[in-house]
Amino acid sequence: MVWLELYSIYISNFFWQGVLLGLFLLPLLYKSSLQVWVYCRTLGKQRTQAIEKRAEKGTGSAVFYVSLLVVLLFLVPSWTRLVQGLEVHPFVWVLNYMFTNSDERLLLCAYWIFVICVSIRRFYSISKQSKTERILLRKYYHLVAVLIFSPAVIFQPAFLDLAFGAAFALFLILEMIRVWEVYPLGHTIHQFMNAFTDHRDSEILIISHFSLLLGCALPKWMSSGFNDRPLAPFAGILSLGIGDTMASMIGYKYGVLRWSKTGKKTIEGTAAGITSVLAACSILVTLLASSGYILSQHWLSLSVAVTLSLLLEAYTTQLDNAFIPLVFYSLLCL
Repeated sequence: MVWLELYSIYISNFFWQGVLLGLFLLPLLYKSSLQVWVYCRTLGKQRTQAIEKRAEKGTGSAVFYVSLLVVLLFLVPSWTRLVQGLEVHPFVWVLNYMFTNSDERLLLCAYWIFVICVSIRRFYSISKQSKTERILLRKYYHLVAVLIFSPAVIFQPAFLDLAFGAAFALFLILEMIRVWEVYPLGHTIHQFMNAFTDHRDSEILIISHFSLLLGCALPKWMSSGFNDRPLAPFAGILSLGIGDTMASMIGYKYGVLRWSKTGKKTIEGTAAGITSVLAACSILVTLLASSGYILSQHWLSLSVAVTLSLLLEAYTTQLDNAFIPLVFYSLLCL
């Protein structure tokens, strides 16, 4: 069973490399096809401005979806066949992996779908309430990340590697649809995501959800099958989902003593973040011990790693979602 899991990780890595490579090529294919269509359209008859605008919107959306299908159904299989020699279609392989001797994986998928559906409905309702501060709205995402990823790291770590790649690919597709206002989802996605942006997001791109996903995924990817520190794969979940969330919420509601005169981070918030991460670690150690893991790290070194990471979070203002988990992961591996 161990070699089967390692082989699944090996194949899934190549698979998602192909998917991401194809999605990065998608804008080139989409824009090129759109330019060809615009050129062909100029050779035709002139139409009224309203009809022209509707036709352009509908055709542009059709070109995008066709380009997406070409990438997923043809370019990605070509990549996996060229690099890995995988004869079966990669999406067929994914379905076989999910449905073959996989009651636990199917239950996990059902749990994810339930959490995501409930969260989206709740987020949409909360985002309409002007009284709710945006910083608190953003931290709800972090709590959802804890609910989604924690059970998978413990019970289905190999499947989670595959799921992280799928989530990143889905985020890329949704961001393209939002930026290019692809009908019919572009405007709806933009309205939903715009409620959770902050100063780190540009006027064009929204990267907060990418950095949160990468912050949780990178420690897991780097520790897959090679790390003897059982808490290391949880570095992103602990530092972002627990530490950063509690530091922001407690600091915002009860914080008085600020780390600097110009900053918003408070000593009370940092203390709450450190305490919450250590409490979560104590619960995780118990759960991991029941699964057969042995904690090879002393509590003193763990406390130092947590404290240094949360202190760094207090002084970091740019893309801390992607940076802090890597620092925490490195400290856990020392």
